[in-house]
Amino acid sequence: MSCIRFNTPAQRQAMRTHRPAMLTAEEAAALHPAPEVTESKLRRLRLLASEANPKIREAVASSYNTPEDLFLTLAKDPDEGVRGCVAKNEATPCDILRMLADDRSEIVRGWVAVNYFVPADVMEKLASDRSRTVRSLVKWKASLSEETTGAPKAPAAV
Repeated sequence: MSCIRFNTPAQRQAMRTHRPAMLTAEEAAALHPAPEVTESKLRRLRLLASEANPKIREAVASSYNTPEDLFLTLAKDPDEGVRGCVAKNEATPCDILRMLADDRSEIVRGWVAVNYFVPADVMEKLASDRSRTVRSLVKWKASLSEETTGAPKAPAAV
């Protein structure tokens, strides 16, 4: 007995007719809204941000609901992983990304370079970063922008 199933044309048409509708991202988000950000949640984030375990602080740094003052505190964290999570979080304010562009860790600066919401002046600064890796990330991100828009960007120094 074969495990291959052959559907008749009528069966294939019935499956096409009754297949579920594909939702846009906006429609899916409307059907499954994110939970409300409450004072209790913000208190928990503040409490967890002071945990000794850096992985727990990384979780706070990765949250879209982290308050700005907590992002600033975590951006100064002694652990490179925590600062990296702040750098790659799309909710991180631009001024904090500017600050992290000067971080001593090339990993943190690299995460700043690939953050979608990093300001253009920071990208220009990172294009001449002392780390070849960071410069390469800036160049790679610029090439993605070229592919999307079709317009060439000014080449980044490598």
